[in-house]
Amino acid sequence: MTGAAAPQTHPDVVVRPAEEADAARIADVFGGYVLASIATFVEDPPSAEVWRERIAAARGHKLPFVVADLPAGRPGAPTAGLSVAGFAACAQFRPHAAYRYTVEDSVYIAPEATGQGLGGRLLGALVEGLDRTDVRQVVAVIATLPDARHDTPSIVLHRRLGFEVVGRMPAVGYKQGQWVDTVIMQKDLRGGS
Repeated sequence: MTGAAAPQTHPDVVVRPAEEADAARIADVFGGYVLASIATFVEDPPSAEVWRERIAAARGHKLPFVVADLPAGRPGAPTAGLSVAGFAACAQFRPHAAYRYTVEDSVYIAPEATGQGLGGRLLGALVEGLDRTDVRQVVAVIATLPDARHDTPSIVLHRRLGFEVVGRMPAVGYKQGQWVDTVIMQKDLRGGS
């Protein structure tokens, strides 16, 4: 994204904690990535019920799960009211107890709402929410094509918010008829490296 214009930001975007009522829209946004991209290695879109359970689980573990609402009249928004245009969430990085202070983040923006600064607002809110927990490390596992000449928007977003590339795993995923790498990025919430 070298030379790319800075995203337009809108002060009237509302970033707030996700509610169970947001689950269907979250399922729609994520489902589009599942079916049409390599951004996630998930191959079957989770239902709204699964997302309701994830929202409740995040709340139960005191982990942030946030959504960005766009007001009517903005690109990607409905004709009236507010609509979820993206979300950011985190979950325990691995199931082993020693990882209890490390989470993996996820940020997804509805395709029609990209380029408006929502990713930065969402990831920023997620990191800010994590600052009020015992979590020390945030890991991002970002899919990318093996021969990509430029960083993906997700890599650029994470770098802007202080994440550092700590590794690359070549050809660990196979989706949409192609091998896919992952770039591992990490942010130390306690200021150390």
